[in-house]
Amino acid sequence: MTVLRALLPFAVATALISTGATHSCADERSAEWQQLFNGRDLSGWRPKINGYEAGDNYADTYRVEDGILKVRYDKYDGPFNDRFGLLFYEKPFSNYVLRVEYRFVGEQISGGPNWAWRNSGVMIHGQTPQSMLKIQDFVASIEVQFLGGNGKDARTTANLCTPCTHVVMNGKLFTPHCTNSTSKTYHGDQWVTVEVEVRGDKLIRHKIDGRTVLEYTEPQLDPDDPNAQRLLKAGADKMLSGGTISLQAESHPIDFRKVELRELPE
Repeated sequence: MTVLRALLPFAVATALISTGATHSCADERSAEWQQLFNGRDLSGWRPKINGYEAGDNYADTYRVEDGILKVRYDKYDGPFNDRFGLLFYEKPFSNYVLRVEYRFVGEQISGGPNWAWRNSGVMIHGQTPQSMLKIQDFVASIEVQFLGGNGKDARTTANLCTPCTHVVMNGKLFTPHCTNSTSKTYHGDQWVTVEVEVRGDKLIRHKIDGRTVLEYTEPQLDPDDPNAQRLLKAGADKMLSGGTISLQAESHPIDFRKVELRELPE
């Protein structure tokens, strides 16, 4: 049986224990897609913006308009000032396929870092918003990074970044913070669909147009990272077999048209 612990800093989380039953490929195909974003409002989601308490959607950063989940900065009182944001889904998951449709729009807010231009992502296997410090730039998680092109240069998307974490790639512990996928570049404001196949702490695949563009195994907390150390001290498992899903706000406006998930058997 597989045990999943949520990453709480002050107490060991309640374990979610699977039955361990076997399933066929037909069972996987018949699993229904869950719409994590309902197209109407932010029900089921909780924001955490750097410098603010969990639940404070500062300046309406995350909003729903015309059936689109939008990240916007038009109500900010001045420049960005490292107010990196995350929007967490209320339920953790372990084994699933996640599908996200996104597009970059508009101009980056003043004060946003250069690397964050047309930069966002979806975080998986993350800690909870309640477990984050009030001032904490990034969530301990595995990031499926979204990047947009500048109209001429190559810039892949569905990349991997590892805030407070590591993975195993080609049988070896892989510690670089960000790794490019083999995707093509998506320029302009076009919609892009990314799928992430997640098999607990065994395997994660990033896919675009049905093609695997990046693959790795054994996601885990980095024992040398201060935030990861805090979580480990509180009782979190080093190996990340599940956790939260969250959408980034990194200073460039982005739209999310669909966020849906199909659970897989363990």
